[in-house]
Amino acid sequence: MPSNLRIDPERLWSTLMETAAIGATPKGGINRQTLTPEDAAVRSWFQRATESLGCSVTVDEVGNMLALRPGRRPDLAPIALGSHLDTQPTGGKFDGNLGVLGALEALTTLVNAGYETNAPILIVNWTNEEGARFAPAMLGSGVFAGSYTRAEADAVTDSGGVRFGDALEAIGWRGQAKSGAIKLSAYLELHIEQGPILEAEQKRIGVVTGVQGVRWYELTLKGRESHAGTTPMPRRADALAASARLIGDVRAIALAYAPTAVGTVGQMDVKPNSPNVVPGEVRMTVDLRHHDDATLAAMESQMYRAVDRVSGEEQVAIQVRKLHDLAAIKFHPECIAAVRAAAQALGLSERDIISGAGHDAVHMSRITPSAMIFVPCKDGLSHNEAESSSREECAAGAQVLLEAALLIDAKLASGPL
Repeated sequence: MPSNLRIDPERLWSTLMETAAIGATPKGGINRQTLTPEDAAVRSWFQRATESLGCSVTVDEVGNMLALRPGRRPDLAPIALGSHLDTQPTGGKFDGNLGVLGALEALTTLVNAGYETNAPILIVNWTNEEGARFAPAMLGSGVFAGSYTRAEADAVTDSGGVRFGDALEAIGWRGQAKSGAIKLSAYLELHIEQGPILEAEQKRIGVVTGVQGVRWYELTLKGRESHAGTTPMPRRADALAASARLIGDVRAIALAYAPTAVGTVGQMDVKPNSPNVVPGEVRMTVDLRHHDDATLAAMESQMYRAVDRVSGEEQVAIQVRKLHDLAAIKFHPECIAAVRAAAQALGLSERDIISGAGHDAVHMSRITPSAMIFVPCKDGLSHNEAESSSREECAAGAQVLLEAALLIDAKLASGPL
């Protein structure tokens, strides 16, 4: 049976819309990239909101924000609930935000009811989940989990050459706490699906059993600038033409493993970017994903073969740097079971699902039992200003988050998961 605690859908929706005004875009989305003034503003909002509930807020050395409410049992490590408040340049109102604000709503419900959990509850806002400004993505949770060091994070630069560490200092959100010093009993993350499956099947809740493996690469193609009007076609070393061939190769590789594989070239920088100069240099990114690590490795091998072929045929030197290599993740069976049981007890239709996107839960699953909850988003659209989910769907997800956390808390009373 579900608990008699009920989240407030109107209050949750109100916080979603209130925070959406921080970095709001004319088209109804949010541009709140990490370590910007807008990010600093929403961090201040989050601190005020959690402290008003009696939480103590810790900011660690890479800016992760951890709001702690004590439990009855100080010997138990906290149950963490959260996601991220940074967005893409043309982000929507729900990606990441729902996970943090849904967790905040769950905690508000507990506090207002005077309900004390056995374990402390920790609400988390992770730094730089999106990776839009600083790659790799999920950097803050990665440092917390030990996948990266603080020094490695600090040294990452954005497209303008600004260091992550300097940007963090500039907005005033570098904390003193060692990242990862707080040990956890479990981690749950609520998120919109960012895909079309739940909506198409009319399911209210996605019970996320795992996350696809993800590999990111930066390719630098160096040819030779020359006059567009006087250089014969056979004598060109056109870096942009070579990159166009590689874009086609990435697409072909992903299609060869369809429908479970995806491949994307999402970013390009062309130099000198002049209309009458044959491009001499291109920097481009490649994103390959699959839920099976062996298949992902095969896709990577095919990409490297394509790079060698195109380099020779186009007379362009190509350097490949791997930015991101995350193995496919399987979430903890006890946490998955808690999410499924919560949805079923609430009478919400559910289905198991694998996440095609990376999330902070990927890193957290390496250090603590973890799982995720998905709710539908309209047309499966995300990373877009038109991203949308309904009041009812957001509320259902937050209620499942609360119920799953309570189920895990009850189990912790008799021992670790």
